[in-house]
Amino acid sequence: MRNMDELFAALGRSKFRSRFQLFGKEEAYLKQKGLETILKHAHDFILKRLAQAHPANDGRQTPMRNHPVFVAQHATGTCCRKCLEKWHRIPKGHPLTEEQIDYILKVIEQWLTRQKID
Repeated sequence: MRNMDELFAALGRSKFRSRFQLFGKEEAYLKQKGLETILKHAHDFILKRLAQAHPANDGRQTPMRNHPVFVAQHATGTCCRKCLEKWHRIPKGHPLTEEQIDYILKVIEQWLTRQKID
């Protein structure tokens, strides 16, 4: 797992990752529901889509839009096990630990917070 400052600096240098921002219905949904609720959704998504050693449809299990967490996952490289390994040094082939899940949630929370949604 990576230091947050180092991680966000690296993500900012990625043409693909840095293009993601919250707009439209994802932004409105975050404003409506609030960060706490959205992070509960994130926890559920991680458990269902990433936590297993070999998730179903790995690499294609996270939509690109329709929920602020999905946008955040693509922006932060927390969308699939390959990206978790590349960006966060969380190895594939093993179930996620509670510590790793908490780390992923903190990454998503920090990205959402950096979106400066009022």
